Amino acid sequence: MTWQQRIDDSLAQRRDAQALRVRLPVHQGAGRWLRQGDARWLNFSSNDYLGLSQHPQIVAAWQQGAAQYGTGSGGSGHVTGYSVAHQALEEALAGWLGYSRSLLFISGFAANQAVIAALLHKDDRIIADRLSHASLLEAASLSPAELRRFTHNDGEHLQTLLAKPVAGQQLVVTEGIFSMDGDSAPLADIAARTRSAHGWLMVDDAHGIGVGEDGRGSCAAQGVKPELLIVTFGKAFGLSGAAVLCSDSVADYLLQFARHLIYSTAMPPAQAVALHQALKVVRSEEGDARRQTLRQHIGRFRRGAQQLGWRLTDSESAIQPLIVGENAPTLALAEHLRQQGCWLSAIRPPTVPAGTARLRITLTAAHQEEDIDRLLEVLDAARR
Repeated sequence: MTWQQRIDDSLAQRRDAQALRVRLPVHQGAGRWLRQGDARWLNFSSNDYLGLSQHPQIVAAWQQGAAQYGTGSGGSGHVTGYSVAHQALEEALAGWLGYSRSLLFISGFAANQAVIAALLHKDDRIIADRLSHASLLEAASLSPAELRRFTHNDGEHLQTLLAKPVAGQQLVVTEGIFSMDGDSAPLADIAARTRSAHGWLMVDDAHGIGVGEDGRGSCAAQGVKPELLIVTFGKAFGLSGAAVLCSDSVADYLLQFARHLIYSTAMPPAQAVALHQALKVVRSEEGDARRQTLRQHIGRFRRGAQQLGWRLTDSESAIQPLIVGENAPTLALAEHLRQQGCWLSAIRPPTVPAGTARLRITLTAAHQEEDIDRLLEVLDAARR
C-alpha cells in the first residue's frame, strides 16, 4: 500500500462512518451568536462560559499590552520571551489558587504533555481516569511509565490499581469536570486514596476553573489541593493558554526539564496582560454575577429539557449533552436545529455505544433567558 492509498482509505473510512471532521470559517464563533457572512445562529457550541471573549476591558487590555510589548514574545521564556507581564500573571494565579508557583504554557494540551513527559520515568506508573482528556492519555501513552486506566470516577478501582506493586512513583490523573459528559470527578475521594498510597494527584480543571461558586474551580470547591493543578484559559477566561500550579521545587524542576516550556515560543506578553485583566473580572462582583447567570441558565435548560422528555447526562456544569441515539438521527437533528437558528454540535464520545452520538450543548453567561427558551422550543418541535 502506498502513502496515498493509506491516506485515501483512511478518509474513505471516516466518510463511510459519517465521522469526517470539517471546519467552518466563521466571522464570530464565541459568545452568544455564531456568525457566517450575513447568517447568524444562537451559539450553543462555545466554551466561552462566562462570555468574556468579547469583554471590552479584556479587549482593551490586549490592545494596551500590544502597544507596550508588541505582538509577539520574541522567543522561549528561557531566552527573551519571559516578561514582567508573564511574571505578574503567574504570581496572581498562584496567590488566587493557593499555590506557591505557577508556570504559563501556550495551551492546556501543551501543559499536560509537558508535565507528564518531564516527571515520569520508566519505573513509574500513571493511573488515569478512563475518560481523561486526549492530551493526558496521549502524553501518558508516550511516556516511558506504565499506564493504567481506572473506571470513570470509580475510587475503589483506583485504589485497587494503586495497591499493585510498582518500583517507582505513582501519578493519578483526572479532570475536574469532564468535557464530554459534563460530570464532575469525586476529587476529595480520589485525593484521599492517592495520598494513602503515597502517590501524587494531577487534575486538569479546564472546564471548572472560573466557573464554580467563587471561580476557583473544582478542586477548591471540594477542598482539594492536588500536587499538580492544570488550569486553561480557553473556557471561562475567554482567551487561550494555560498554567500549571505547583510547589516551588516542582516549578524549578519543570523549568529545567519540561521541553514544551523550554523550546516553545512563549505566549505574547500582550496576551498575558489580557489574561491578567480577565482574572480580575473572574474574581470581581461582575464575575460572581456572570456565574450566577450561568447557573440560572443551566437550571432553566435542564428543567425544560427533562419536562419535554429529552435525556441528559448527570451534569450540573455548562456542558449539557443531549442523549439522542444513532449517528444519522443525531446528525439530522443537529442540522434541523441549525436550520431553526440554533447551532449545536454532534459528538461521539467514548461514553456512548459504537454508532451512536450526542448533541453537546454548552451554555454561557452571554446567553439570555429568551435564548434558552428558544432552544427548548426548537427541541420540543423536533421531538414531535
